[in-house]
Amino acid sequence: MNRRQCLVSAGLTLLLPRAALAHHGWSSFDQNRPIWLEGKAAKVAWRNPHVELELAVDPDLKLPADLASRPLPAQSAGVDGPRLMAAAALPTRRDRLWELELAPLTRMQAWKIEEIKPGTPLAVLGFTFTGEKGEAILRVEHLFVAGKAYGLRSSPV
Repeated sequence: MNRRQCLVSAGLTLLLPRAALAHHGWSSFDQNRPIWLEGKAAKVAWRNPHVELELAVDPDLKLPADLASRPLPAQSAGVDGPRLMAAAALPTRRDRLWELELAPLTRMQAWKIEEIKPGTPLAVLGFTFTGEKGEAILRVEHLFVAGKAYGLRSSPV
């Protein structure tokens, strides 16, 4: 192995553990307990492999009384949107800042979701780690922004 190959190999060795920690497999999320969060986007990374943002959660977070009856896109039926909305709960942890993992950028564009900017108010329904252990991360199933609802695990067509 020449010097250049050694340097590349060493660089990858240093980067891979970080990349592995930065992306979480879906199996570690509790898909039996949908979590509701509302707040304002604090930081946004509008890129692939999926859009990520930090959500500054409202300090007086409550479940909306009409949540179970809110309209969802027809495509959400495939991921049982109405059942998830009816089962929504608030997180038991009280983190003020949550990391949200949304859909891939291509799906966000297919839904024609405008790029979310810091300060944008939004709400989400999704899943966090089983037992709410570890980091305050939510895999978003449904996004509510600018008066519209989006089913992020489905396609708009």
